[in-house]
Amino acid sequence: MNDQTQQENMRDQYEKYSQYRLVVLRLRRNKGAVIGFIFLCLLVASAIFADFLFDYEAEVIAQNISQRLLHPSFQHPLGTDEFGRDLLARIVHGSRISLLVASLAIVLAVSFGGTLGAIAGFYGGLVDNVIMRITDVLLSIPMTMFAIVIVAALGASTRNLVLAIGAASVPIFARIVRGAVLTVRDVEYVEAARAIGAKNSTIIVHHILPNCLAPIIVQVTLRMASAIYNTAALSFLGMGVSPPSPEWGALLASGRNYIRNYSYLSVIPGVLIMLTILSLNMLGDGLRDALDPRLK
Repeated sequence: MNDQTQQENMRDQYEKYSQYRLVVLRLRRNKGAVIGFIFLCLLVASAIFADFLFDYEAEVIAQNISQRLLHPSFQHPLGTDEFGRDLLARIVHGSRISLLVASLAIVLAVSFGGTLGAIAGFYGGLVDNVIMRITDVLLSIPMTMFAIVIVAALGASTRNLVLAIGAASVPIFARIVRGAVLTVRDVEYVEAARAIGAKNSTIIVHHILPNCLAPIIVQVTLRMASAIYNTAALSFLGMGVSPPSPEWGALLASGRNYIRNYSYLSVIPGVLIMLTILSLNMLGDGLRDALDPRLK
């Protein structure tokens, strides 16, 4: 009996490993997804090692008027801003802020939205109707406008920015998770768990949600792009990260006053935001194709 159980466990592990390898192989065949993944890896690495690359106090926020508004050169590869601060150093440190804010916002959205969606999809009935009607109302409000309202009510700060963007994304994840739960809540292994007396919370956490990860993972990459965009947009409007913190949207806002003669101050942060969002979208599309069971 023990040998049979061990063989079954080994077979299950092999099947899971084989499925994982199949997803990786499909993803590797998608050149756009690979390019996006490589760019994002470089971006994350630069954010992690930002302190080793550039000193925050000396090169990012310290002013040096004698070096102000220098065009790109060997000493300053991306030039300097109106206060003589190195633009490359500010962009590298700004990536840490943008990625951190967007990541925390998505974690918040997945946690609350996923919980609401799982409850609505699993229980159905009145619970489902109440939760979905509330999400319908929230989804009718543009995400950026919703975030602006929250920041305006709570005040401009990094913490409130995370709360605003996360709260604006909660209805989206609630709908995604609900739809995924509806597809698996009546399958055989869920019925078997009910038959042996498993609690509803145990069924949701251990049996339903693990089998709903594919659409959630894809949506996380796509919503991450929206979170980065909204972080930059709110900072550009002065409702996000406050100066002198080098957030990408704040860099765009400070550079627009010099766009006629020093266009690089706005163009370079704008291009970086565009490439980051494009990379996340390409990776999300690649993951959606790789995780699609119809392509097996």
